[in-house]
Amino acid sequence: MVSENEMYDVIIVGGGPAGLTAGLYAMRAALKTVLIEKGLAGGQVAISDSVENYPGIEEISGFDLSNKFLQHAKAYDLEVLHQEVVAIDPGLDCHSVQLANGVTLRGHAVILAAGGSPRKLNIPGENEYYGKGVSYCATCDGFFFRGKTVVVVGGGDTAMEEALYLAKLAKHVYVLHRRDALRASRILQQRVMAECKIEILWNTIPVEIKADEHGVCAVQLQDTKTGERRELATDGVFVFIGFFPNNQLVPAGVKMNGDGYVVTDEKCETNIRGIYVVGDLREKYARQIVIAAADGCTAALAAAHYVESKKASSEVCEAPTGLFK
Repeated sequence: MVSENEMYDVIIVGGGPAGLTAGLYAMRAALKTVLIEKGLAGGQVAISDSVENYPGIEEISGFDLSNKFLQHAKAYDLEVLHQEVVAIDPGLDCHSVQLANGVTLRGHAVILAAGGSPRKLNIPGENEYYGKGVSYCATCDGFFFRGKTVVVVGGGDTAMEEALYLAKLAKHVYVLHRRDALRASRILQQRVMAECKIEILWNTIPVEIKADEHGVCAVQLQDTKTGERRELATDGVFVFIGFFPNNQLVPAGVKMNGDGYVVTDEKCETNIRGIYVVGDLREKYARQIVIAAADGCTAALAAAHYVESKKASSEVCEAPTGLFK
């Protein structure tokens, strides 16, 4: 049981792949550690229908992979607390983590693994068929659509990059864009226009995703100028209209970039000593499960060194002066 009177070596906020890996490595380093997660362990991975790109595991459901992460960490007696964190307060001697139930925990180091979330269309069928034809990651799920027809929603760089990736696998790729011109960089636009498998539907938005017993089967479209609606048969819908970091708990003073991602060094440490940020919340080139796990490992190892150095320094400061005569 957690207690406000206890001092933790490491407090981990978030139980996705990054947070659970951090917990595993922190426990292996013999650090007094607690992991706090308000929802289902595994984060977004837990609701993925299938994962085929995690090294060493050819295919596994997102739920099962998340459970393996959790059970591996618990095998080292990681303490997992199912609570909501409402604030993280940096301090000179230690950092504080406030919970929604009024309890405040203190720790030498905090690893924030709050992740991020894709922007959604908020249309009927999107949530219902996530993992059954609706996806927010072509690298993760494109393999399932080899030789099939897919729809990409969006007009920016990410949407175009993912459309080009899907064109290598799918039979045909429809790109839906609400305007009559793309926002993507010129070079990406040229590549998309030159790809014979990609067809752009201008001034078009999806208003409903439909499915049968096999998964997504069609998308209802609407013309943004005329309002006319029609149905397009498809096997999958990939949504790339933006991604936002879950940065609500990032303490004031922590450096973030213009998009709201936290800037860290190679140890995943922020500009505030003892506060680390891992996973999709951290500024990085790519967002994959294996990279999030690597972040968790890096941060835990760095936190272990930080905590040990901090404790050693404290012991020297508190030692009797006679020892140094």
